[in-house]
Amino acid sequence: MNIKTKIISAADQVRLYWKKPPLGRYMTFKEIFSLSLGSMGIQFLVFCTQNMILSIGNTLIGNTIGIPPKPLYAIYIISVVASFPLMALRAQLIDNARSKKGKYRPFILYMGLPTAVLSVAFILMPYDRMSMMWKCITVLLYNIALQFFYMFYYDVDQNIINVLSPNTIERSDIFSIKSVVNSFAPTLGNLLLPIIARAITGENTLVDIKIYRVLYPPMIIGGFLLGMLVYFNTEEKIVQAKTHTIRIKFTDAFRAVIRNKYFWVISFAGWFSFLEAAIASLLSWLYSYQEACSSAQYSIVTAISGNASFWPMLFAPFLIRVLGKRKILISANFLNIVFILMMLPIVLYSPFNKMIWLLLICVFGNYLAATISTILTPSINGDIRDYQQYITGERIDGMFAAVGVINSIVMLVTNSILPELYDRAGLNESVARSLGYDGSNVYDVLYNGDYFRQICAVLVVASAVGALFNLLPYFLYDLSEVKQKAMVTVLKIRALFEDYGNDALSDEALVEAIDVIEEATEFYGKEPIALSKDKIRQARRSRDKEALKRAKDEYRSARETNEKIEVSKYVIKEINKFERPEYIAELEAAQKIVAAGLNGLSSISTVDLKQAKAMPKKTQDEKEIRNRFIDRARAERYSKKMLRKHYPDGITEFDASVFEKLFAAEDETEAELKKLYNILSSKDCADKKEVKNTIEALKVKKAKIKKEIKKATNQNSIYTRAAKPYLDAQKLLIQKENYEHYEDIKAKYEESKQRAQQLAEQRLKEEAEQKADREAYTAKLKAEKKASKRKKK
Repeated sequence: MNIKTKIISAADQVRLYWKKPPLGRYMTFKEIFSLSLGSMGIQFLVFCTQNMILSIGNTLIGNTIGIPPKPLYAIYIISVVASFPLMALRAQLIDNARSKKGKYRPFILYMGLPTAVLSVAFILMPYDRMSMMWKCITVLLYNIALQFFYMFYYDVDQNIINVLSPNTIERSDIFSIKSVVNSFAPTLGNLLLPIIARAITGENTLVDIKIYRVLYPPMIIGGFLLGMLVYFNTEEKIVQAKTHTIRIKFTDAFRAVIRNKYFWVISFAGWFSFLEAAIASLLSWLYSYQEACSSAQYSIVTAISGNASFWPMLFAPFLIRVLGKRKILISANFLNIVFILMMLPIVLYSPFNKMIWLLLICVFGNYLAATISTILTPSINGDIRDYQQYITGERIDGMFAAVGVINSIVMLVTNSILPELYDRAGLNESVARSLGYDGSNVYDVLYNGDYFRQICAVLVVASAVGALFNLLPYFLYDLSEVKQKAMVTVLKIRALFEDYGNDALSDEALVEAIDVIEEATEFYGKEPIALSKDKIRQARRSRDKEALKRAKDEYRSARETNEKIEVSKYVIKEINKFERPEYIAELEAAQKIVAAGLNGLSSISTVDLKQAKAMPKKTQDEKEIRNRFIDRARAERYSKKMLRKHYPDGITEFDASVFEKLFAAEDETEAELKKLYNILSSKDCADKKEVKNTIEALKVKKAKIKKEIKKATNQNSIYTRAAKPYLDAQKLLIQKENYEHYEDIKAKYEESKQRAQQLAEQRLKEEAEQKADREAYTAKLKAEKKASKRKKK
């Protein structure tokens, strides 16, 4: 197949799956395009705003605005502490989101707009006319606001992929495409920065605030507008029952994440990330303080260093399939340490005009390795959240940010290392004065060659130590792609039985789940096949193509068999879970709670907290049982407290159907508003005043509906927290009853499969017809073009 044919085939695939995803996938090409291009816009905003967020070594706040490392660390502490309650609020907003637009999508608008406004205002502040105290106060106040709006916005961009597809391989593929497109934003920004700087200042410097006032505002505003593509053109797809109701109490969600071992593996890797990033400023420092190259050359330097991020984005999906995330992360972080250590002799002994080019080689390798980890991080975070949903039954993505408070506290302590290193290496007011400067900007020390080398050498060593700490935790990460697939499979099975109990079961879901369960039954208990590539190597040596093909097929088949055996363990464990001791005890307690009824919650107690904590916890099974008993004891205690406070005269069941009515009313109002706005903007609008009045009335109606939704949400929140033991018990008993109807569900299999196949065949037929129509239309256009050419001749 030649290049032209491949391009035509690819274009045909895009047209075919523009609004419908390919079979076995979840995202349409329209969604992929919108996510990639929209996220690139978000990255323009991120490129600018991240330089306004307080951190040790921040060039814009430190070198340009002129806040020294120690005061910078002081206001950094205040901003982080102030962000703690905001993190908790973010978690609650995400995890209890009931908007029909999704869990993350609405916040692209609601958090993006204030982020853009704050960022533009930050860069336009008159820092050159402020005292040091007012500089610190101004930067701090903006950061407290940005800690909520910007960090929320950034988290949404990073995590939305986790709810657009439950398939970890598809997520990795899409994130790779997204990353390639996203890389244009920082690449363009870094390319333009020295050129605009030279044009504005006439010097080789990046520490003049006027540069950023020219470059940043258009990038921020344009980036926000482009990011709205994600808001308008994507759809979230979380694996849970259609009828599933969100019931999450903050402390329960917090406790659940605390127990997630994979969360702590990733967290530890980030605790010393500030050290690893200590070398990030070396190239810009060489340009700004030692005039190591011209502005044109520095543009080339930034373009080359930025290009390092491009290649891992292309090959990440392939590497994941071949090696798996764990092996990639370990290898990449090891290489990172090597490239960082290579910088040490360069900064100590190389002439400055050569140093920047030698460092560029090391930085290129460093970015290459670091980007691999960066690309995999969102996919890993998605897998961790799937694991969380698997063990808790709830999708509590937002709580991971709230538990990040603990990480922030740890990093407050660890981050104190870097200002101390700066100070001891000579980046302080005393050294600045001894070198003849006025001491108002301690970064003037970097103009001195000897101190420049000394400070850079310290940062390189610190960065290598940080990279080592980043490597070590990944040896404990064992959440493989097969395990993730098995857990998502179990989530689908749970959703199947829940939807069956609520009479909301689709043919496609039924067929998929039954196929999975039957396959698991077939492979459960089988011994895994010992994998060996000896036959492949032997066939390669003999240069026998047929033998090589057979050896590869045999190896692939053995690997797929082992995968099915591994998945079967999770599926059968789920299907038979009510036969296990901990579930038998849970069922007995659930029966007592349900029998007592909602109003019996004020007096019933099925387990004592002290006794639950005293239970054995040597094995994994014992830990699971103990945790279940502790959670139930705490839930019963908290329920009594809530009942006394909110329902002193008795509790009645909350009518959740009110949400459907309110959401329907909200959707109808939004549709009417959209229609009226279109009429208002058209030339045919006869009475604009009347249309505007109608719009205002609808806005009032919409605000009233939102108020009612908020009121109902608060009432539902209070009810679900007060009634949690009863609701959990009821849910468990219903789940057990539904699981007992497997044979009834299976009896519908053939009928459902037939309907599902008919739908699939109909879809394939429609796709074939669309393709034939396009080919016929293309042929017609070519014929008309040829005829037109013949006439002219």
